[in-house]
Amino acid sequence: MAQVCLTLQYDGTQYHGWQVQPNGVTVQQVLQDAIQTVTGIRASVTGCSRTDSGVHARHFYCTTVLPERFPPEQFVKALNANLPRDIVVSACVPVEEDFHPRYSAVKKRYVYYIWNGAVRNPFWEKYSLHHRNKLDEKSMNETASLFVGTYDFSAFCSSASEVQDKVRTIYRADVLRDGDLICFTIEGNGFLYNMVRIIVGTILEVETGKLSRQTVYQALTSGNRQHAGLTSPACGLFLDEVFYTH
Repeated sequence: MAQVCLTLQYDGTQYHGWQVQPNGVTVQQVLQDAIQTVTGIRASVTGCSRTDSGVHARHFYCTTVLPERFPPEQFVKALNANLPRDIVVSACVPVEEDFHPRYSAVKKRYVYYIWNGAVRNPFWEKYSLHHRNKLDEKSMNETASLFVGTYDFSAFCSSASEVQDKVRTIYRADVLRDGDLICFTIEGNGFLYNMVRIIVGTILEVETGKLSRQTVYQALTSGNRQHAGLTSPACGLFLDEVFYTH
């Protein structure tokens, strides 16, 4: 048995997040089912993140063990033959035993999409938040820049989070527009439960006049959840990339 790292892509629409739980089907559970079908072993799978229900991933990394009789290339083909069409394994590589997909990561990048058109776009319906009223991406970018730095992000975290240390460093937070599609990109050394979705909700509430940038600053310095905005829907959020030193 050797430890390998799998790279996944998945549409999270139909899943209750990554981690196995008793009240719904998850990506981790479906992947374990496929591994068991292929190898006959109910192997444990460790993921790089605990994506929420409905969140998507372009590059999600997880480790598991692979019997030596299975070459990685054949393992990828066999898994994809036993996975639903909304989950794909794109790579399988051997890794050292001390590699951990979550704790070995040095940075993560999330992307959130907003369809800012007067009418819905059926092709982006499952992958973006539809916001009808015109948004000023330059103004949004100014608000987004407030989050760059090291802060206690308690105000931008779900009350369900059990994490004690809520200090995180954000290296990048910016907004770009391509026609009616607005893309918010954020990179940091770690993220709290619902953190990106609350940040997006806060930026939108500043743009609609419900919050001010001064209130955002108060949220960052006080940790008071009441100073931050609502949690934006999960459908627009993608785990875009996880970065490692090796």
